[in-house]
Amino acid sequence: MRTPAPCVPAILFLLAILFSPSLHAEAKPWPIRAVVIATFEVGKDTGDFPGEFQFWVEREHLTEIIDFPGGVHPLRTNPEHTILGMVSGTTLVNATASMMALGLDPRFDLSHAYLLINGIAGVDPHSASIGSAAWANYVVNDVARAIDPREAPATWPYGIFPNGASAPKPATLPKADWMRSNLYPLNPKLAAWAFAQTKDLKLGDDPTVAEFRKGFTGYPNAQRPPFVLMGDTFASDYYWHGKIMTQYAEDWVKLYTEGKGTFVMTEMEDAGFMNAIERLDKMHRVDSNRVLVLRTGSNYSMQQPGHDAVESVTAPYIGTRLALESAWLCGSTVLHNLLTHWDTTYSQIPGN
Repeated sequence: MRTPAPCVPAILFLLAILFSPSLHAEAKPWPIRAVVIATFEVGKDTGDFPGEFQFWVEREHLTEIIDFPGGVHPLRTNPEHTILGMVSGTTLVNATASMMALGLDPRFDLSHAYLLINGIAGVDPHSASIGSAAWANYVVNDVARAIDPREAPATWPYGIFPNGASAPKPATLPKADWMRSNLYPLNPKLAAWAFAQTKDLKLGDDPTVAEFRKGFTGYPNAQRPPFVLMGDTFASDYYWHGKIMTQYAEDWVKLYTEGKGTFVMTEMEDAGFMNAIERLDKMHRVDSNRVLVLRTGSNYSMQQPGHDAVESVTAPYIGTRLALESAWLCGSTVLHNLLTHWDTTYSQIPGN
């Protein structure tokens, strides 16, 4: 007995479903307009003592939580899916890996997104005070040679010096084309534009911090109430501290920027972010000209006059909350300007 053949219309209907483009089409990636990058959160993203992420989540309404298998913390976004927030994890290795994971995530189109690297840092008392906010033109890294200073010649200021050199503070930077990871210039016109938007902001203050900064006699910028400035960041996996190490950072930034940069903030992530961004840019995943680095001082990078470095480095931070408020106020002012004028900032980078 022969099995009846299915009717032709039914076969055509099934084939149409199986080979329908809509059945196999992948979801289009979200066209993200801005990414806010923080390095840590203390506890929850909302409602407790804040880390770098919490004010952004609460105040920018990043209410949607997105799983992020390649990162260390779930992502957050607003209901419009225009702003993306990431916690990278601290230190250079976490910053690099998290930034690469985000940049390669097929769920997001970051090709026109502005990337705001935003976090607290140690501030050089020669340049600014706790709570101050600095927009960077340069991110500098610390790949170096080092010997214990107790074994160094007596004339050396410290025991750290560039690869290819034989002593600290060489007259010119040795050529080392095989090692290019110590200098990352940012878009200076975009940084200048961001500074112009925020330079007149009245940053908050704190009576405990105000009393503490009085002790930095001989450092007039350290004694000022918090303010906005242009200043560069120096990344290191060493949590270093002290007057001698601050001098090293000042010299190092001058050396690698050929005298154009000024060390203001010390941190542990920015060179990692920038190395990943440099590679993602070549892959057309992000635009490195759309990167902003904003760091705010939660502590000084050295001790008060009359105190020692060990006492200072082990003391609890007194400026964390103040620095977090400054970071959000300055960063959100720029972020809102970019998003409010998206009809032009999508294609035209401000200041350029």
